[in-house]
Amino acid sequence: MSEALDPEPAAPEPPQAEIFTLAVDAMGGDRAPEVVVNGIGIAAERHPEAKFLLVGDEARLLPLLLANKRARAACTVLHAPDTITGDCKPTAALRQRQASMRLAIDAVAEGRAQGVVSAGNTGALLALSKVVLKTLPGIDRPAMAAIMPSARGDVVMLDLGANVACDSRNLVEFALLGDMFARTVLGLTAPTIGLLNVGSEELKGDDRVRRAAEILRRSHIGNQFYGFVEGHDIPGGTTDVVVTDGFTGNVALKTGEGALKLATDLLRQIFSSSLSAKLGYLLAKPGLDQMKLWLDPRRYNGAVMLGLNGVVVKSHGGTDAEGFAHATDVAIDMVVHRFNDRIREGLGRLGEAMTEQYPLAAVR
Repeated sequence: MSEALDPEPAAPEPPQAEIFTLAVDAMGGDRAPEVVVNGIGIAAERHPEAKFLLVGDEARLLPLLLANKRARAACTVLHAPDTITGDCKPTAALRQRQASMRLAIDAVAEGRAQGVVSAGNTGALLALSKVVLKTLPGIDRPAMAAIMPSARGDVVMLDLGANVACDSRNLVEFALLGDMFARTVLGLTAPTIGLLNVGSEELKGDDRVRRAAEILRRSHIGNQFYGFVEGHDIPGGTTDVVVTDGFTGNVALKTGEGALKLATDLLRQIFSSSLSAKLGYLLAKPGLDQMKLWLDPRRYNGAVMLGLNGVVVKSHGGTDAEGFAHATDVAIDMVVHRFNDRIREGLGRLGEAMTEQYPLAAVR
């Protein structure tokens, strides 16, 4: 048979997307479980390779799944008889072993899921995650990170409240976690990192912040370290990652949210104050709509507990289905890009730099 008649070799099959599972606390949040199920329906359309272990009251979940075809196809229900309420103290939450949040975290610890998403009690989620999943080797404390808008694009900020008091070692670890988070979620190849301080000069701040800065300059991410940044640098987008302790970070976050709400309320008052103002609104509406889309809090929903043996994402309790879907998107990004594997690699390199430059006792 001639060469021309030889059958062509079969084209290689495209690689199949890896199937993975997220555990979802279906009962956490102000409007659970309806918002959670509808949010999963949106996320399932975006990520057909994802499967969801929906943990909660089966009697309430099954009718919602029957009404949402996409969510129903992607979900398996795990019944949980109890729910951790928003006012439940972390110590009490640790005793509720049959609560939806606890069983969702257990699924990650047991390897039945690669990550967990919850819109429930933040303190309970952090406490349960630390006890059940524990921190990665080399991480002293987990940190809460989230994405915030700025004049130059999205900014990662941490810690946002998980650790009220931090030492130098914690701040250095947070910088590494923030670096990897910005690479994973924002797609940056070499994100710049700033330490939040009371001034940008090298002599400003306490010993803890100055020592952390010195370690970072000598570390493998030293070329990405910008130095000290101030509060106005956060919305200004001076760096891609802003690192601080949980007390300061939480105050900065809540102040930013309040300032944004104040600006929105003032604009609403101004544009409704007179007929000419209303006409001005019509002219400005295209630009205002674009700004509203850019600053939409749903786009930034999904704070991540970094440094744990598993992906843990906290959704805002009052969000809607689109916002919950975005929190799910963040968790999926962390799983697909193997965030924790990359953290382990970075910790090895950072650990060498820290032990070479400073004894462990001196770092604290």
